[in-house]
Amino acid sequence: MSIIHSIILGIVQGLTEFLPVSSSGHLNVFPWLFGWEQMPESFDVALHLGTLLAIAIFFFKDWISLLVGGYKKLIKKEDSTEGRMFWYLVAATIPAGILSLVLDKISEMIVGDDLNVQMAVIALALIVMGIILYIVDKKAKSEVKYQDITLKQSILVGISQAIAAAFPGVSRSGITMTVARMLKIDRESAAKFSFMLAAPITLAAVVVGIADFTFDLSFVLGVLSSFLVGLFVIKFLLEYLRKGSFKIFAIYRIIFGLLIFACIFFK
Repeated sequence: MSIIHSIILGIVQGLTEFLPVSSSGHLNVFPWLFGWEQMPESFDVALHLGTLLAIAIFFFKDWISLLVGGYKKLIKKEDSTEGRMFWYLVAATIPAGILSLVLDKISEMIVGDDLNVQMAVIALALIVMGIILYIVDKKAKSEVKYQDITLKQSILVGISQAIAAAFPGVSRSGITMTVARMLKIDRESAAKFSFMLAAPITLAAVVVGIADFTFDLSFVLGVLSSFLVGLFVIKFLLEYLRKGSFKIFAIYRIIFGLLIFACIFFK
């Protein structure tokens, strides 16, 4: 893959991983739309390494507090918000990981290798989830803060990740934030919890795929651009959601989905 394409795809990954617009959808559509060579799966995972590092750096103090709190809760039986949230994240990630493997096999059978079919599925997922996100966010109340999220809410939000992992276009952050809003979690807290949930499952994918990484200049620049843009987007979204809504992202999803359908037709 060329260096320019790597940097562009890294920027796309950084921009779309945390916004509820589907990074996997964009990473699939861009090479198809512009006639680039198909992106290797290992490079897709590498770009996720960049955004994983962004989560790790941006929430560094949070992760330290979570790890210490989780340890104290397990070993010393000391109760704390951080300890509780650590084990909630663990409880939410395990079933999501198992379900992802099952749904991924089902997705492969449904979608197949036809690029046009894949693009149509992505477009449909973008539009449908955009409509659902808009309706849910508009009607949902904001009653639950990050520190007040329950075990049941954690597991429900966590499991929803599996659907996004299996079907590009759904958006991991999009579906987790939508389910969180459905459960009356406020927008900023829904975004933060979505970011924290992304780390374990992304780390697992990186560990599994690291043997296939090609550590050349394209790899380094792709990961670096993904990391830097990801840091900016996390900060932007958390600040934006203190007063803004998900409406703009829902509209973007619908427009982008319709654009993909138009490209399929004209191609």
